[in-house]
Order: sequence, then C-alpha cells, then structure tokens
Amino acid sequence: MKNFLRDPLFHFLLLAAALFLGYRLASRPGNSPDQCRIVITQAQIAHLVTAYATTFQRPPTDDELKGLIDDWVREEIAVREATALKLGQDDTVIRRRLRQKFEFVSEDIAMQLEPTDSDLEAYLAAHPDKYASEPSFTFIQVYLNPDKHGKNLTRDGTQLLARLQGGERADISTLGDVSLLEQRFTAVPASEVTKEFGEPFTKALTGLVFDKWQGPIPSGYGVHLVKITERLGGQPPALSKVRDALRRDWHSARRLEMSEGLYRELIKRYTVTIEPARPAETNKEVAAK
Repeated sequence: MKNFLRDPLFHFLLLAAALFLGYRLASRPGNSPDQCRIVITQAQIAHLVTAYATTFQRPPTDDELKGLIDDWVREEIAVREATALKLGQDDTVIRRRLRQKFEFVSEDIAMQLEPTDSDLEAYLAAHPDKYASEPSFTFIQVYLNPDKHGKNLTRDGTQLLARLQGGERADISTLGDVSLLEQRFTAVPASEVTKEFGEPFTKALTGLVFDKWQGPIPSGYGVHLVKITERLGGQPPALSKVRDALRRDWHSARRLEMSEGLYRELIKRYTVTIEPARPAETNKEVAAK
C-alpha cells in the first residue's frame, strides 16, 4: 500500500481527478458552441511566422508552422481552462502581468499621437535646462600660490590685478607663480573647468565681463586672476537641433499623463473600502495561545 501511494502514476491520477472535479464545479452550464470555438486568424499565423523568423533567421517549414499552430492551440486551451478554474486568482505574478498589459493599452494610444511643432516648442520652453548645450569658456588665468604669499596673498593679488588692468604688457607666462596649470584655455566645457578648478571657480566664470582682468577668484589650488574672452552655449537650442530627443521625451510625458488620467477616471467607478485593523489581542489571549 505504501509503495502504491509513492507511485508517480497515483499522483498523476490524483491530480487529474482534482482538475476534473474542479472543472465540473467551475463549469458554466449553458455555454454556447461559439464559446468553445477557437479561431486561428491569418494575422495570428503571420505573427507566429514573424516571431519564428526573428529567432531563427528563416521562415518555418510547413511542418514547423503546423507545430507552431498546434502549440498555440494547446496554449489557448490551457489559458481558457485555467481561467474557467480561476487558477490565476490571487496569483501575484499574473496580477502584475495583467496590470502591465492593461497599462500598455494607454501607452500604445499615446504613441499613436504625433506632437506638433507648437507642442514641442512648449515642452522645450518648460524644460530648457534639459536641452541646453553645455557652456564653454575661453580664458587666461594667472595663478597665485597661497603657500608662497602667506598672509600677503590678498595684497599681492590686488597689486598684480591693478598692474594687469592698467595695461601692463609683460609676458603673461612670467607673471604669477609657477604651477602645472595651463594659463590659456580655449573653448573648454564647463564640466572640464569644474574638474580642473572646482565648481566655485566655474560659477565665477559665468558672471565675469569679457576682456577684463578680474579676481582674485579662488579654486582648489589657491587664487587666480582671470580674463575671459569668450563664453558659449548654456542656452536652449533651436527646435530643429533637438527635435528627435524632444519627441521621445514628449511621448514619454504623454504616456505618464494618459496613464494617470485613465486611472483617475476608472477609480470613479469603484468604491474602495479599507478594512480596519483588528483590535490588538490582550496579553491574556496571547498567553493562552
């Protein structure tokens, strides 16, 4: 008897009996023949052929196509029977998948919409920093080493600045203190300036007037006297320059907006009740368990 209970055939028969019983209990009397009819459309066959060709880089043979169709029919029958038996009820994975597919509906609708130039211009105006090109700077700097000047750093910097503003024609490379830093920078992106000198230095460059020695401006190295000759970028680009990126982002924003709008409309159909928490058990009840 024990061997019989361990027999895989017994387990199979037990499972089959359970499924049969469940089917009988869950069956719906009065189902019309159409409800048990499976129609395989040419569109579905084309989808099977395309999926196969994408995977194997060739169309299926007649026998392979027959196998694909047979497998689809088996899957359709299994899905229908599982649905009738409510096998997917309270299944977290299935619930998430159904939610995902439902949300794809609103996303697909959003993808069918095409933004006008006015739509894209409005989106660009609402998010200018996202599409603005990175600023770049062309400037000259003279470095002053705090270790060398000590407490006279501010005085020495002010004196040297006055000489430069006064039009001194000395070779710039001979002024200031020796360092590994370049003195001339041409069209350097703001991110590179920040990497070299630090963020406070880069922020200071954005406020300097052109063609005039100014400073001292602090950095991670010490202080600098700076003359900026060109500052480019940092402004929203023309629509034609970022049309593709704008279109992608506009679609993404519309998908989110439509998904939220759909949810707000659908929830109006439902009454949501949150069951109150059960009263805390007394210590006596807990102890008795």
